[in-house]
Amino acid sequence: MKKIMTLALIITGLVLPVNAQEKEKKGFEFPQWVKNIKFSGYGMLQYQGQDSEGNHTNSFNLRLARFILDGKIGNFDWRAQIQGTNVKGPGEPTVQLVDLYAEWRKFPEFKIKAGQFKRAFTFENPTNPITQGWYSYALAINNLSGFGDRTGEKSSGGRDIGIQIQGDLFPNAEGRRLLHYQLGVYNGEGINQKDKDNKKDIIGGLWVMPAKGVRIGAFGWTGTRGEMEMTMLDGSTKTIKSARKNRYALSAEYDLNEYTFRAEYIHNQGWGSKELFGDKADGWYVFGIVPVIKSKLHAKARYQTYRDNKEWNRAKTMYEVGLNYYFTKNLQINAEYARVNDRSLAKHNYNLVDVELDFRF
Repeated sequence: MKKIMTLALIITGLVLPVNAQEKEKKGFEFPQWVKNIKFSGYGMLQYQGQDSEGNHTNSFNLRLARFILDGKIGNFDWRAQIQGTNVKGPGEPTVQLVDLYAEWRKFPEFKIKAGQFKRAFTFENPTNPITQGWYSYALAINNLSGFGDRTGEKSSGGRDIGIQIQGDLFPNAEGRRLLHYQLGVYNGEGINQKDKDNKKDIIGGLWVMPAKGVRIGAFGWTGTRGEMEMTMLDGSTKTIKSARKNRYALSAEYDLNEYTFRAEYIHNQGWGSKELFGDKADGWYVFGIVPVIKSKLHAKARYQTYRDNKEWNRAKTMYEVGLNYYFTKNLQINAEYARVNDRSLAKHNYNLVDVELDFRF
């Protein structure tokens, strides 16, 4: 069914503009909402190797492909997005609906969105994976922002099903707004999942924008995951009816004229899918991406740590450097090297190399 939906969306995006042109030549006028439909997408091709003891890898990979339909009906914007990825591993591709929502956008001070979309948590979560600039989102984001969540939730790209309000307030003399707020209510189960315990996640964020390109914010998240299967210390498993998630994040960012600097800290209280991890976790990262040749070559560096039990004996830390080269605005190659220190392993230190070719259409 999902593959059929994917094919239908692709065909719609490719054929609709052609049909519209043919009909208009014959005097038929399509309604404006049909003319507003736009088809786009992108692909990410990856090579990655690492030399951790007992787990050497060296492989090409299809990281992901996305096909997107965007449209506008009156004061509503809508989006439908399909993703294909090797999330389960080589030979087990997953095709799934990742976005399906509509947002009422008549007023910048108050917008309302309903459907399946990014959770209102952290600055990095809603960033496009190409724009984000690294081989992967930060470890803290992956584990504590609804990607491959520590609760064992299916990889959801930071998304959930729900409803959200948001807006930008207090425009200054130049028209730039100084305060942003957002508040969402979600199932708490990730993408394409009904609520399993009839309890909702509530996630909110608030940030100020004191200068052009600057954001300083804070986020809060409280909720549950229904029917979480937990692996106990003795190897047995049990199902937790409502696994509690209490999280907060502190964020700061400067993004202007191709200079991007961002830092975030995330704290979690609530059990994960393995009792060994305990009921607390935290993580942080800081990175900088700067132009070496404007619009052509960027240099980057990132430091990050994730502690799945909020103790240093299981901390995973990465020191990363790399370059992003832009052939055009729609085609780029990213390369990076990382020195990894993973204290959960017998031999803590190893190397990781990643090269990606990313394109948009």
